Amino acid sequence: MQKQKFGPVLPIILISYFMILLDNSIVFTSTVKIAQDLQMDAQALAWVTNAYALTFGGLLMLGGKAGDILGRRRVFTLGLVIFTLGSLLVGLAQNGAMIIAMRALQGVGSAILAPTTLALLMDSYQGNMRTKAIAYYGATAGIGASFGLVVGGFIASFLTWRDGFLLNVPVGIMLLVLTIIFVPARPGQGGRLDWPGAITSVVGFAGLIYSINGTVLRGVAGIIAAFALIAFVLVEAHQQSPLMPLQLFKSRERSSAYVARFFYLGAMISYFFLVPQAMQNVYGYTPLMAAVGFLAETIPQFLSATILARLNDRFTNNQLLTAGVLITFVGVIMGAIVGINGGYFWALASRWSSSGLVRGCPSVRLRWLVLPTRMS
Repeated sequence: MQKQKFGPVLPIILISYFMILLDNSIVFTSTVKIAQDLQMDAQALAWVTNAYALTFGGLLMLGGKAGDILGRRRVFTLGLVIFTLGSLLVGLAQNGAMIIAMRALQGVGSAILAPTTLALLMDSYQGNMRTKAIAYYGATAGIGASFGLVVGGFIASFLTWRDGFLLNVPVGIMLLVLTIIFVPARPGQGGRLDWPGAITSVVGFAGLIYSINGTVLRGVAGIIAAFALIAFVLVEAHQQSPLMPLQLFKSRERSSAYVARFFYLGAMISYFFLVPQAMQNVYGYTPLMAAVGFLAETIPQFLSATILARLNDRFTNNQLLTAGVLITFVGVIMGAIVGINGGYFWALASRWSSSGLVRGCPSVRLRWLVLPTRMS
């Protein structure tokens, strides 16, 4: 029997996915350097991450829906163009306003690429090949989390943070050419995009974040956010193909999962943003040393992902998630009690070694959100 081959489509998908992960890793390890070079204060620096997260999160569902309607390859190439252009302009940024705006543009590109990469994978492979491809996709996420920070720290330490973003430009162009050549063009299923839902969600959450972390007119931003989010709910209630079907929230298990994941990721992303700065400003680490210091968190995450399938055969999703959240909670409490001045091992490494275990179980968390009936 002739051995099946993945062909060039899978490498295109995995490299695109890794490029997104690496880009965010560079931001986490380069925040101190960015702040120094562009003379940004703590509030402005936070928006380098916030701007990306808001457009990425706000447009993620729209990006996935666009692939269904317009065709995967067409939308995937559009995402590559936007992300590559955004990377170029971030690398050339001359001030804080420009880098924040271009990070928002990168978020738009990522919102298109991220769901489309997985959709292309599902379209391109069947049966056992699909199972293997999904495993490689998950491994890419683990590798990106474990070593993306190290690569980003190396670039920031020995080159400049600009080079990390500019590196995406030739890679993006190469992927664009390979996509046109090797990824088959299939027509979309047609339909209409929920632009009102996408716009009101982005405006609502952007206003909400600014009302918390902004500098001027925070009250106005809060009012705009409230109106936009109310409009989003009303729009989704009357759309024939909404981005966020409200019936999802009729399930108590699913709603609980959404709330838990919201707070969990809020805590974890805060650590990813703040701790590299603390290691550099308090411990005097270089960006590379700070990135290597993060391996205490990301290596347990990667290793736990490798044993997830066996654990899930013996324990329910609910049991695994409860144990993981409890372990993470203990780690957070340890970090709060010891404090950053307690030294790297006690303040950071010991906490990360425990909390990294639960973060290495993305497929369990995904099943918790998608299949809540299996929680018991």
